[in-house]
Amino acid sequence: MTNADGPPIPVIIDCDTGVDDALALLFAVRHPGVDLRAVTCVAGNTDVDGVVRNTLTVLEQAGAPDIPVARGAGRPLIESARSARHVHGEDGMGDIGLPAPTRAPADVDAVTLLRREILASPRPVTLVPTAPLTNIALLLRTHPEVTRNIERIVFMGGAVACGNATPVAEFNVWHDPEAAAILLTAGVPITMYGLDVFQQVVVPGADVRRLRESAEPGARLAGHLLSHRPATPDVAPDSEAGGIGDAGAVCAVVDPAGITTRLLPVEVSLAPGPTRGQTIVDRRPRPGEAEIHTGPREQPLVDVALDVDVDRFVKLYLTTVERF
Repeated sequence: MTNADGPPIPVIIDCDTGVDDALALLFAVRHPGVDLRAVTCVAGNTDVDGVVRNTLTVLEQAGAPDIPVARGAGRPLIESARSARHVHGEDGMGDIGLPAPTRAPADVDAVTLLRREILASPRPVTLVPTAPLTNIALLLRTHPEVTRNIERIVFMGGAVACGNATPVAEFNVWHDPEAAAILLTAGVPITMYGLDVFQQVVVPGADVRRLRESAEPGARLAGHLLSHRPATPDVAPDSEAGGIGDAGAVCAVVDPAGITTRLLPVEVSLAPGPTRGQTIVDRRPRPGEAEIHTGPREQPLVDVALDVDVDRFVKLYLTTVERF
């Protein structure tokens, strides 16, 4: 299992749990190469209080140690909150009837917990946002000193080709475009795990059924979540296959060789209108007329995931969540 032999990677997940955020949490808790130091919650797939509840329940079901969980922003920096309940169910977890958690969240807010855990980590932290980036933007603007102990940010968001919230914008970036723009200027290495790879990693129906029938609560939960999680448009709608979604970003932390990336200029469209929230990824081999006539523009360079080894990540995910 990748990264099992070296020291565990200190990881903090910022999420809007969410079916596929839950799949990411299950993976992070169970992979021996991940030291999950904290989880912070933000409004996105459902309201922030629901995100906190779902996160605590998933950690309990996964048999996780007492990992601190904190409530964060209840809405984007500028826009009103816009949930994705039509995808994730009224409770954000596919309405599969999970029990209420017995654990309680931390007595500090998400930004405070992020700062505390990042600066206290003996090794630089890998930050994995799988949600709208409001908490991360607030952290970077309030406590910019945290960047000295951040190894990398691997975020699930954006798209090179086409979006899902709009024809060109992916949900997490579209939900809070200003926050995403702030993230890109963090001054640390950034990997964008966008829709181009997000939609490719699909667990076959036979494996989903095996997980769903497991006697172990965490593996069984993964099976039920995958059953609810829509697969790629190419998969028949009556198939039991399910995409791992956000969990792929955590797979990329422990097995970066499983994705193909290119260091490319990326910016976020902030203007009102049909392109708002688009991640504009410049893949041109040379400057164009705009740069020739008006001069080059400063754009952050991001490791953009352009392809993924699907079989490799499916095997990694299944081996990890079933290891208990």
